Amino acid sequence: MKMTLTRLFKVLKRIIFIIQKPIDYLTTYILLFVNGAKFSTFKSNGVPKVNVSLGGSLFIGENLKMNNRENANPIGRFNKCSIIVGEKGVLKIGNNLGMSSTAIFCSNVITIGNNVRIGGNVVIYDTDFHSLNPDNRNNSKLDKSNTKTAPVFLEDNCFIGAHSTILKGVIIGENSIIGACSVVTKSIPKNEIWAGNPAKFIKHNNDYQ
Repeated sequence: MKMTLTRLFKVLKRIIFIIQKPIDYLTTYILLFVNGAKFSTFKSNGVPKVNVSLGGSLFIGENLKMNNRENANPIGRFNKCSIIVGEKGVLKIGNNLGMSSTAIFCSNVITIGNNVRIGGNVVIYDTDFHSLNPDNRNNSKLDKSNTKTAPVFLEDNCFIGAHSTILKGVIIGENSIIGACSVVTKSIPKNEIWAGNPAKFIKHNNDYQ
């Protein structure tokens, strides 16, 4: 009896997945299209949050893979992917990006290279969101005009560990790895492994060499 119920449960899960798959694709396609994104092939488990402001630009290369549903990648702290581009933002995503429950907020420039892997619940910000001056923060116009931004670049083949935060002005070199739960505040050369809060050099990525 127990074995029968287990098999039935697994069969039902598979049927639900098969039904959801084309719905997820179509809904995500429409969402990207109406936001003016330039995109190619993609796979999406669940539906991401996408909001591209007027004046903002979103470019997505081939073979984007997104996990936006808990059962697609149940690693904890679940959220759907969130892609937000401000009115002056330019977000460029290369080929073969894989990400789960990732939040990208682009008000300036964020460029992600080819074959990049972004772990669950990673956040990438190219802005401080608010002025560092407390007087400016009490005035919405001054706050907005005095908020600091700086471009972010994730170069080819880098891997960002789960729950990490990438802040404005950071360049992560090709083939480099960021350990889980890291806060990256400064640029990282290629072929290196960094981790911590703030992230610090751990060792060279000898597995690549």
